[in-house]
Amino acid sequence: MAASVLKVCVVRFGFAAGCRGSLFGENLGQPCRRFSSGRRALHAASVGVGARLRPLHVLLATGSGYLGYSQYGLYKDRELERQGIEVPPRVAHEVQVALYKSIPTRLLSRAWGRLNQVELPTWLRKPVYSLYIWTFGVNMKEAAVEELHHYRNLSEFFRRKLKPQARPVCDSHCVISPSDGKILHFGRVKNCEVEQVKGVTYSLETFLGPHTWTDLNIKKSEDDTGSFQDLLVTKEGNELFHCVIYLAPGDYHCFHSPADWRVAHRRHFPGSLMSVNPGVARWIKELFCHNERVVLSGEWTHGFFSLTAVGATNVGSIRIYFDRELHTNSPRYSKGSFNDFSYISNNNKDGVTMRKGEHLGEFNLGSTIVLLFEAPKDFTFNISAGQKIRFGEALGTMRGTVTDAEKDSERNV
Repeated sequence: MAASVLKVCVVRFGFAAGCRGSLFGENLGQPCRRFSSGRRALHAASVGVGARLRPLHVLLATGSGYLGYSQYGLYKDRELERQGIEVPPRVAHEVQVALYKSIPTRLLSRAWGRLNQVELPTWLRKPVYSLYIWTFGVNMKEAAVEELHHYRNLSEFFRRKLKPQARPVCDSHCVISPSDGKILHFGRVKNCEVEQVKGVTYSLETFLGPHTWTDLNIKKSEDDTGSFQDLLVTKEGNELFHCVIYLAPGDYHCFHSPADWRVAHRRHFPGSLMSVNPGVARWIKELFCHNERVVLSGEWTHGFFSLTAVGATNVGSIRIYFDRELHTNSPRYSKGSFNDFSYISNNNKDGVTMRKGEHLGEFNLGSTIVLLFEAPKDFTFNISAGQKIRFGEALGTMRGTVTDAEKDSERNV
């Protein structure tokens, strides 16, 4: 009886202990070890999967999928446009704009600016510049210095000067193109909204800032209930016109005075440095209001006149030749802020007088210029949306009749 009890105890104890090993040389715990080893294998597999699916991998996969989907949508739009079907622009949501603005483009632009200042070895200059010329279609035959070894760094190459006769200035028209580039949009300003491209607008007041100028001949009374646009029109019978010119990376990067005018005021808006290429301009509403920009305001013979240089990715540096106080793309700035500076002083009652075609400033790379000016109703543009234009070529003039170009402009507005 005692032997039977002892055998039962040994069997039970051995089975329990078998989970950790054998007892008395008998492998009674083998089933338990199999179960335990299977559980450990399952746990190891789950840990392996967790280690492989890291947040960065998920982010890259999600971003790649979204980018592919977006590109497919753009491809379908281009195919429809080729068939002559008008496609409404795909405007980004606020979340998409916020995600884009979260990219440190200002930091990247400052890093790009420093890289541009690094002097290249003589043997490396020609291969680097030749690659850039081939990529963006730069015409070096127009450059004042065609020899590539002459440019010590990328910055000098970007800011290259042209031969004196490469860009003759049109004398028969009152407004010329201030730069090389592509016409994105033009026409009359209506309802205080300006079109950056067809179908995508931005607010005139947000773009220029609040009406606080004291150095411009713009009349404003406390009882004035007119719109912001009406306040800019100083002469009866005039209207407000606009023109948007996009400078590609391969274009001539300097810009000039588009007319004979007097610059009285500068307003600098620190901001984002998102891309301003036509595709992004169709995607982000009020893109030019988000980006850093320098607004030069003044007067010409017909009233209010302004030129705005808009910054972009890798184009944080905007230089105005006669303004040494201007510093763009600073490391720190207050969101929504702006800095005003008056060129009118006790010693200079007229501000800065600019002649048509005179050097005005430069970008570090391609960007955008926006012209906003007051003119008589018979002002006519001599351009078309999407056309390539060069500095010095005519934008428009005063005429008694409306041309086909102006009619097209009116339909586009």
